[in-house]
Amino acid sequence: MSSIVIIPTYNEKENIAEMIETVMNLSLLDDSFHLLIIDDGSPDGTAEIVKEYQKKYPQRLFLEQRKGKLGLGTAYIHGFKWALSNNYDLIFEMDADFSHNPQDLIKLYHACTEENFDVAIGSRYIQGVNVVNWPMSRVLMSYFAGYYVRFITGMKIMDTTAGFKCYKSEVLKKIELDKIRFVGYAFQIEMKFLAWKYGFKIKEVPIIFTERTKGQSKMTAGIFREAFLGVIQMKIQSFFKRFM
Repeated sequence: MSSIVIIPTYNEKENIAEMIETVMNLSLLDDSFHLLIIDDGSPDGTAEIVKEYQKKYPQRLFLEQRKGKLGLGTAYIHGFKWALSNNYDLIFEMDADFSHNPQDLIKLYHACTEENFDVAIGSRYIQGVNVVNWPMSRVLMSYFAGYYVRFITGMKIMDTTAGFKCYKSEVLKKIELDKIRFVGYAFQIEMKFLAWKYGFKIKEVPIIFTERTKGQSKMTAGIFREAFLGVIQMKIQSFFKRFM
């Protein structure tokens, strides 16, 4: 099955070269990962580094450049549409900063191929709390945010805000991507909620999440506020939508 990893970037020059090499050198049984970078006009030259590596991996490394910071959710939707138009079977999403271990892409791949799940989630909380280098306040906020989302939505997913995932293409074709409203953590919740409502098979795969050591975090208080209020809006609106 053809597989592509989508990574949004903004000022990730300290991580992107190593990330490209790591993903390019992962091996599957009869295939290899392709990689799509969605760069939002990084002033630090991230896109220029990607272009240099495209000379080394011309058939597997792709770059889409956008003008300015347009939001994580819109970057992924841009990437999803690109991947679907290029007929990829498995579409992955992950961060550029190595908080998600690229080696775990293989776990997600196996969950969707050998185990035949439609969505595989790299989960920090399916086996306890597997987070490294986070202050306790952030661990608690993230963990209880998951409890809040499960309470409001009825989903059984433990890591509701996870941004490390694999989708089968039919999931993204079913979800109306142009109607996704949120851009931060709420985007990740909304995508899982819609996949769950449509009845797709979802598996949480245990991973260890490690806070970035290079570059700056993109987390803001506004992202948390969007998630808190967005979950209620999303649940209410689901009462008026048919999921078939």
